[in-house]
Amino acid sequence: MTAPRFLSLTQPDDAALAAEAAAGLGRPAAAVSPKFLYDALGSRLFDAITELDEYALTRREAALFAAHGAAIADTVLQATGPAPVLVDVGAGDGTKAARLFAALAPRRYVAVDISTGYLQASLARLAREHPGLELVGVGLDFAGGLHLPPDVVDSPALLFYPGSSIGNFTPDEARRLLADMRAASRGGAVLVGVDLVKAASRLEAAYDDELGVTAAFNRNLLRRLNALLGADFRPRQWRHVALFDAAASRVEMHLQAREALTVRWPGGERRFEAGERIHTENAYKWTTSAFARLLADAGLVHQRHWTDEAGEFAVFVAW
Repeated sequence: MTAPRFLSLTQPDDAALAAEAAAGLGRPAAAVSPKFLYDALGSRLFDAITELDEYALTRREAALFAAHGAAIADTVLQATGPAPVLVDVGAGDGTKAARLFAALAPRRYVAVDISTGYLQASLARLAREHPGLELVGVGLDFAGGLHLPPDVVDSPALLFYPGSSIGNFTPDEARRLLADMRAASRGGAVLVGVDLVKAASRLEAAYDDELGVTAAFNRNLLRRLNALLGADFRPRQWRHVALFDAAASRVEMHLQAREALTVRWPGGERRFEAGERIHTENAYKWTTSAFARLLADAGLVHQRHWTDEAGEFAVFVAW
């Protein structure tokens, strides 16, 4: 078994992260980046979310790969050539990418994630399960740009971004990220999962489940801010809110103060009135035609896509 190789391209800088978080809390309408949701516990809670009845997009994506996997793999390999490097963007536990190993026979698997501790544990497991495959872990906050060393991606690659995580970015941010993926593929391809527009009630239920797992995921952000800032957030004082903004075509997640309160941290504080919110995440939803235009705007003009029978989820291959 070959031990995974790890690179940290985003150097841990708690002071810079703390300053970023404090600046977000200080805005007229408080907002923090969704990257703060994904500490080790947040990553595990998100994995649990994907198992929920309400969060059907994970199962719809898996069903699409089960039904059309051969055609998807053929399209990818036509674009990349045989044995591509497989770059898993926002890899998490790597389970989704591992399902592609048999069909694509990648010569190297590169897992990119902001949560380095979780990434290391995931790659240790994959090394045991796939002892003949070269594994590389890259710790990177790719929201600021996806730039990978040439020795990591040294031939045409497939940039894999499943689970509709592209929806966490505004359309302009998503276009820039897709352009970065195109460049990082070195003449290869991009494979991306996209959650499609559907009834607001179903979208909101997917982000506010009956078991409260998504609420715990969102409130865990307060625990992260306490550790990062030395703040005194009390999670029980906050309510999870998920709503669909039809005009913007996005689900928004917020934390809403249950009562008037003041949060303090060394060097700062913020007064919140009852009902005031912290905006924590967006999840943009697309139509297939709008996402095709977004890909083309990012320079990915050759495309093929598949949707489920209900037209609620799509998988795109583009190059």
